[in-house]
Amino acid sequence: METQANNPLHGVTLADMIAQLVSFYGWEDLGERITIRCFTHDPSIASSLKFLRKTPWARERVEGLYLKMLRDAKKEGGPLGN
Repeated sequence: METQANNPLHGVTLADMIAQLVSFYGWEDLGERITIRCFTHDPSIASSLKFLRKTPWARERVEGLYLKMLRDAKKEGGPLGN
């Protein structure tokens, strides 16, 4: 089996991604960065998961923002920048 040591998304669940994004940005800022209803109207991880699992373009945006968050945290030497 091929390893994916250089893939920062490998082994990270969508639920973990959303939780870390919410922790880093908060729901309000997350909803401004990715304007989708599950982030802007009565947001929850459960409703976000339901929508993102059915909507590939939105999931790609979340994954992109997650990777940006990791890069920014690494630059700042924050807790996610290990």
